Amino acid sequence: MYSLSTTPSDVSRALAERHKLLRKHLKLSQIEMAERSGVSLGSLKRFENTGKISLESLLKLAHLMNRLEDFEKVFQAQEDQSGIENLFTSKV
Repeated sequence: MYSLSTTPSDVSRALAERHKLLRKHLKLSQIEMAERSGVSLGSLKRFENTGKISLESLLKLAHLMNRLEDFEKVFQAQEDQSGIENLFTSKV
């Protein structure tokens, strides 16, 4: 399937890459990151290689790197909700 818009896989892989770069910038090895965050080393490696990780583990990693507040705006309501209402109104 071809699409010009960003896919969930694109976002997860980009997120994993940014995480890996930040981890290295903080001079943390994968082993140290896993131990300090409470995320298994296998989960951390899988995340950095594939972008796949549980939400709980992702939040633990973000917390360790002092980036938990980055998630505060996810799913936050927008000011103008008129467009969303149109999705659920019947046009019969």
